Amino acid sequence: MLKPAVTVMVKAARAGGNILLRHMHKLDALNVVEKERMDYASEVDGLAEAAIVKELRRANPDYAILGEEGGAQKGKAGPSRFTYVIDPLDGTSNFLRGFPHWCVSIALVEGAEPMHAVVFDPLRNELFTATRGSGAQLNEHKIRIGERKGLPGALITTGFAPRERSRAGAQLACMGEMLAEAEDVRRTGSAALDLAYVAAGRSDGYFEAGVHPWDIAAGVLLVREAGGRVSDFKGAPTGPLHIATGSRQLLAGNLRMTAAMQKVIASSGYATSF
Repeated sequence: MLKPAVTVMVKAARAGGNILLRHMHKLDALNVVEKERMDYASEVDGLAEAAIVKELRRANPDYAILGEEGGAQKGKAGPSRFTYVIDPLDGTSNFLRGFPHWCVSIALVEGAEPMHAVVFDPLRNELFTATRGSGAQLNEHKIRIGERKGLPGALITTGFAPRERSRAGAQLACMGEMLAEAEDVRRTGSAALDLAYVAAGRSDGYFEAGVHPWDIAAGVLLVREAGGRVSDFKGAPTGPLHIATGSRQLLAGNLRMTAAMQKVIASSGYATSF
């Protein structure tokens, strides 16, 4: 059974997801803006976030909000130790091209750490949820991180963030070293779903630079509660997830996988490019 806080977040995620589904066949009519070079947003991102915030505010008006589109917002009573961290459409570029891989991501963060998480894939009706100390679920069935012991045969996911293209050469060199042992490295275009898939054992590990709290806050908790580990490329904590402190690096998988990936990231020189 879902925790009451998660039930609220699920209702909000579905409200945002319904807006995305209604607009997915009207892509030519959407107003699209380039926030930064190769980093896009559309009016549907804003509409979905507004619907999500409306549901969350109805339940908890005093909680703060950090949204990809709306930025940081205080609660009705001022600053709060609780913050909803929202990405209304993780995978905007995929969505705008009709590429069927995108999601809604919501985390409830207490202090700097996520306590509850929802990642919702409206196209597949897949709902990934987690509560700190209570495990992770997919459509209310328990999920666990994969058990692969290292890179041989592993499926790794990554991303090429638009703000990190100056390091693309170092990242490609890193991927080349990984592919010497791994089965494959894939780039799907949605950090939140990448992390949800790691939590569910669909992929063995994930690494990416240039991510923001709204990209990863829910996914970080999913991986942890599924028995996995998250860190930056050098093994340090991910940093606070309730404030927009700039882009960061993230590495996720089980203990052995993250150790193996971290070793390659270091030996390839990718870690030293930051």
